[in-house]
Amino acid sequence: MPINLPETKKPRVVIIGAGFAGLNLARRLSNTDYQIVIIDRNNFHQFQPLLYQVAMSGIEPSSIAFPLRKLFRRKRDVHIRVAELLSVNSSAKNIITSEGFVNYDILVLATGVTTNFYGSAAIEQKAYPLKSVADALLLRNVILSDFEKALTIREDDVRQSYMNFVIVGGGPTGVEMSGSLAEMKRFILPKDYAELDSAEMEIYLIEGNHELLGAMSDQASIKSKQYLEKMGVHVITDVRVTHYDGQQVTLSNGQIIQSRKVIWAAGITGQKINGLPDQVYARGGRIMTNEFNEIKNIKDIYAIGDNAYLEEGEYKGHPQVAQPAIQEARRLAKNLNAKANGKPMQPFHYKDLGSLATIGRNKAVADLPFLKTQGFIAWVLWLVVHLKSILGVKNQIFILLNWVWSYVTLDQSLRIIVKHKRSKE
Repeated sequence: MPINLPETKKPRVVIIGAGFAGLNLARRLSNTDYQIVIIDRNNFHQFQPLLYQVAMSGIEPSSIAFPLRKLFRRKRDVHIRVAELLSVNSSAKNIITSEGFVNYDILVLATGVTTNFYGSAAIEQKAYPLKSVADALLLRNVILSDFEKALTIREDDVRQSYMNFVIVGGGPTGVEMSGSLAEMKRFILPKDYAELDSAEMEIYLIEGNHELLGAMSDQASIKSKQYLEKMGVHVITDVRVTHYDGQQVTLSNGQIIQSRKVIWAAGITGQKINGLPDQVYARGGRIMTNEFNEIKNIKDIYAIGDNAYLEEGEYKGHPQVAQPAIQEARRLAKNLNAKANGKPMQPFHYKDLGSLATIGRNKAVADLPFLKTQGFIAWVLWLVVHLKSILGVKNQIFILLNWVWSYVTLDQSLRIIVKHKRSKE
């Protein structure tokens, strides 16, 4: 059964996913001679780089989520449907979703990626990923609930398992989460949970490679490790997590850590889409495209963002971060407009604008094309870049107020546990 959509003589562009890539493409095509259909499992865009701050009770979840319908309410040719993609039929030029099928003239896959548990069903079942607002809220509940449980437990070893945090993955998410937990240990725990000995809270950051922030410079990697270790984080490199049963973490070097919480930030992978041939997938489950972001050997289907794989010079697949996704969306919008007007398309070229990661208060690392710096200047750059990237002036104001309040008072008022009585978890 077809999804109800207005009939039109305009070519229909169906965009799967409203992340950085899909949203930017839709915005740039919204005033053109295309009908735009956005399909996403959520009715909002979420700003993933700040999910860890929601999990750490630093900002409200609504501050990093922006309703899609509000963004496009004045765009009559933009239609939003909340559904999940099930399969693609390139010969019939339609897709099957959880709510019915949709015909397309041009299909753009901006589905993003999902957490990679490297084939471990046990870890997937017990560990906590951080890829969505729902993940962040669940993790916030778990962290605060475990502190409450620790207050009631007399046995030292059992209480310690609730006070131990294990973060797996030394990329930006793992590093930023570790730093935020270290600041919670120093500034929050002694005030909110004075009956607990804050020294019992142990934070372990596990990285399988020999350095943190592997995509950044050596200076950034070394400095981030120094910052974290000075903040009391146990940084363990060249070691992998081999098993987790919900109570103890087993490492490849034989070490065992008792912990009720494993935060999994160790990797990402693309998701295979029914209807696309196996030969279109590159490493990491990403979809191979040509220089115009069109899937190789499949006409009128494009892939952009984290799930797209394009080889360009030194890049064997561009970094899976916001900037390549945004730049791909901009180029594809220009190319689709050129195509509609009978003009030639231009190949995509990625411009590296640099990388940033924050570790804590006045502590960050920045690799920019013109500057590599660490410390306060990098921290200010991180704040400015992220604040500017948030959708909505109100959201920007709320986040700025939260950051200022937290900086001045070393505190926050968002540490509440929200559970529904029907929840089974």
